[in-house]
Amino acid sequence: MKIPVTDKKAEAVRRMNLLGIYPETIQQFDKEGFVSVSEPPIGAYFWVQGEELDRIREFEKNYNALVYTVVRGRYLEFGTLDAYLYVSDEKEEWELDIENIHNKEAFAYVYNHDYPWCSEFGYIGIKLTVAAGLIRTW
Repeated sequence: MKIPVTDKKAEAVRRMNLLGIYPETIQQFDKEGFVSVSEPPIGAYFWVQGEELDRIREFEKNYNALVYTVVRGRYLEFGTLDAYLYVSDEKEEWELDIENIHNKEAFAYVYNHDYPWCSEFGYIGIKLTVAAGLIRTW
């Protein structure tokens, strides 16, 4: 069943608050629809633009999802990886997603910039930084 975008956005804001993301970033997402990327090493947030935003919008369209933030990992074994944290249409899974957040992990779509054909869904470890952004821990 397709969930209204307004419901997914409210759930995304809930998750962002639980994650402890910088309040201005949450407000920009909630009021303006801006998707931000948390950049290593300290998790500073920047707006996603251009081709990267187009790729996110295509992902949202293909999977009936709403991406609320991106956690970027650079200089990893497999290159630069963007983990899309998103709210799906699977409302019965939302509480599990919240439980995962409490356990410092998230189910994400991970886009591989260097090897796009290796992009995949899976769990990642996340951690709040001193800059109120997120970094990937595993």
